[in-house]
Amino acid sequence: MNILITRHDKIGDFITALPMCKVLKEQTEHTVVMLVSKVNVPLASALDFIDEVIEYREDTKALLKEIKSYHFDVSISAYIDMPLGKLLFRAGIPLRIAPATKIAQIFFNKRVKQRRSLVEKREFEYNLDLLKVFDANLNLVFKRPLLEPVGSIKSNNFIIFHPGFGGSSEGNLTLDDYLKLAKKASESIDIVFTFGPDDEVSKAYIEKHLDFSADIRDDFKDLMAFTVFIASSTLFVSTSTGPMHLAGLTNTPTLSFFGATLFASAKRWGTISDASLQHHFTVPENYDEVLYTRIEQHLMDIIHA
Repeated sequence: MNILITRHDKIGDFITALPMCKVLKEQTEHTVVMLVSKVNVPLASALDFIDEVIEYREDTKALLKEIKSYHFDVSISAYIDMPLGKLLFRAGIPLRIAPATKIAQIFFNKRVKQRRSLVEKREFEYNLDLLKVFDANLNLVFKRPLLEPVGSIKSNNFIIFHPGFGGSSEGNLTLDDYLKLAKKASESIDIVFTFGPDDEVSKAYIEKHLDFSADIRDDFKDLMAFTVFIASSTLFVSTSTGPMHLAGLTNTPTLSFFGATLFASAKRWGTISDASLQHHFTVPENYDEVLYTRIEQHLMDIIHA
């Protein structure tokens, strides 16, 4: 049986759908194909529990032809919108499973009421629940890490600080506090600041105000290269953003900052890594020095553990 798993949005969202693929591949004989956005293609292609990858693109005619060529028996969509719904409907996939959300649900013939806005579980757990609709006998437990990148050697001598967020986070430290936090940590361990392609402003600010020894990296050739580097670190410090989920994918310890709303919380967007490796702080928009001090102390406790 050929199964199409779709999650065609951002990096972090894509990673929350990967446990679905892993469970399917480990417990069934089905062919697992994933439809993802362009940025996620290299990483998806490197995962041994995904047989093939289709890049989601605006050229609907060519994409439809490609999807039809697989003769899929089932599609399971963790996130839906109108263009995706129309695409899968026109592809003639017999069983199309998706959350019962948005108008786009009309294009799916098996709709699952999940009410994700109640945040009763994490995003990846909601995604896993969709599998039960396809096969009630599946065990939704999966082994971690989902990815052990070739070339990554776990180190105990550097921490990554990733101040950027790509516009998708509601809770974060100021850049000055990132500098302050990293400077304190640099008394005990090497520091690396990393930045993505949308973080030019943050990078310029950190470079201008850096007054201690630290490396700055934004030269990763693709998402896989960045993931390998993250997996080599001892801790990844960031807001709730795509790179945080890359750390979770590789079971790298995280110190993460989340928004004060329930939807933006760790309860919804915590990573897929082992719970013992996740350190969460809720950071309101106008947080105070008391919270910063708690974060700094917790960081130092991790370093000296």
